[in-house]
Amino acid sequence: MPPPPTTAATTHHRRRHRRRLRHHPPTTPPPPPPPLLLLLLSLLLLLLLLLLLLLLLLLLLLLLLLLLLLLVLLLLLLLLLRLLLLLLLLLLLLLLLLLLLLLLLLLLLLLLLLLLLLLLLLLLLLLLLLLLLLLLLLLLPLLPLPLPLPQPLLLLLLLLLLLLLLLLLLLLLLLLLLLRLLPLPLPLPLLLLLLLLLLLLLLLQLLLLLLLLLLLLQ
Repeated sequence: MPPPPTTAATTHHRRRHRRRLRHHPPTTPPPPPPPLLLLLLSLLLLLLLLLLLLLLLLLLLLLLLLLLLLLVLLLLLLLLLRLLLLLLLLLLLLLLLLLLLLLLLLLLLLLLLLLLLLLLLLLLLLLLLLLLLLLLLLLLPLLPLPLPLPQPLLLLLLLLLLLLLLLLLLLLLLLLLLLRLLPLPLPLPLLLLLLLLLLLLLLLQLLLLLLLLLLLLQ
């Protein structure tokens, strides 16, 4: 449809409206103030966000503390394992040392026993020699030898007897000493027998010394 024809009145009215708009522009109305409920809700949201952030921070701190505790526990476990290994090694070394000491003690005991056996054999041998010499002295009058016997021969025989007695005495003393060193209880009869034998040897030595003196004084 064609637009309605404009008249002079309508054009005059439009001009006046334009002039008014030029001199008095329309003012926009101010925004309405926010209601109190929206403010409260925004504050609550901010508080909730802050609380969530705080909770997250606390959780992170707890996780860090747990990690630190785990690290410390792992370090302590490693140290304990090292200490346990060191203790085990020390115990093994101590056991080895004890075994070595026991072996040394056993070897010493065996050596002492061998020395005792050797001393006993020497004692028996010297006793046999002494008995032979005594028998020889007793059988001298029955032998077809010129009487009286020469003084050097008697002196030699007496000196041999004296030396044998001295050796027997020394061996007996050494035997007593070794028996005391052994970690075994020494029976009383054996000890008394050894002491009696020592006394007899001492007496025989005194007698032989007296005979030697008498022969030398003649």
